Amino acid sequence: MSEAPLNFGGLGPEQTDRAKARFLVLPVPFEETVSWGGGTGKGPEAIIDASRQVELWDEELLRDTSSAGIHTLEEFKPKLKGERYLAAIAEHTAKLMQEGKTLVSLGGEHSITPGLVAGVKQKYPKLSVFQIDAHADLRDEYEGSKWSHACAMKRVVDLGCRLAQAGIRNFSAGEVKYVDRGPVATSLAHRTRSAGEIMKTVERFLGHLTDDVYITVDIDALDPSLVPGTGTPEPGGLSWYDTLDWLRPIFAQKNVVAFDCVEVAPIKGMNVSQFVAAKLIYRMMGYKVAGR
Repeated sequence: MSEAPLNFGGLGPEQTDRAKARFLVLPVPFEETVSWGGGTGKGPEAIIDASRQVELWDEELLRDTSSAGIHTLEEFKPKLKGERYLAAIAEHTAKLMQEGKTLVSLGGEHSITPGLVAGVKQKYPKLSVFQIDAHADLRDEYEGSKWSHACAMKRVVDLGCRLAQAGIRNFSAGEVKYVDRGPVATSLAHRTRSAGEIMKTVERFLGHLTDDVYITVDIDALDPSLVPGTGTPEPGGLSWYDTLDWLRPIFAQKNVVAFDCVEVAPIKGMNVSQFVAAKLIYRMMGYKVAGR
């Protein structure tokens, strides 16, 4: 890694003063329940390091999004596990949300998301969640834990949040009773393979989600040919432009109050995964500035 300060976007020591920043970036290098490939604990640092190579002038939005102000916080890494860790991150997140910024969290494994959502929900009680992911993550328990990354979205639903899922192409028999039922609206990847199909499903999602939205992006939603550095890759994933087609209208028509990007597991000598994640996060910041 570079020896320069770990500030998102290559802003160096001159990153925006915290009080003036539009975005707070929170690195959360948590890794406890990974079920196959490891390395997600190194994801936040790798993403921030790669972000220094992302051009600050956004070619789609025709603006320098960093001018809105990005401030990178210290890593959140208390010496806790499981439910106690999630309670701690919920408390920490709730305090950060009082600053009136858009919180951008970098994982770490997907099990951090319920804690983040719980903290955000203290400020936005009618919060809903938009998930981009290869996996439904709706198991009630996995490998003896209710706090596994495979249970992340079930814990979010248990918080009372409506959930919309895009890119899904892997779920267990036990999850069928939750997929695209009740508070969960699900889009299966093989059924939304064109821009037209994505647009039609986004309209359904916009009606399902509440006004205040939290977005969680598991990087394994994208095809492993584009992002090989993740713990549980699945073939048939989203392309770069598919992913943007899902995100753009959510930012334009909903009040996105916070978002995360998780499950980046860096591969030594191969920077593509963390670079894609960094550029996606920066684009999402741009959509927030351009949207509501």
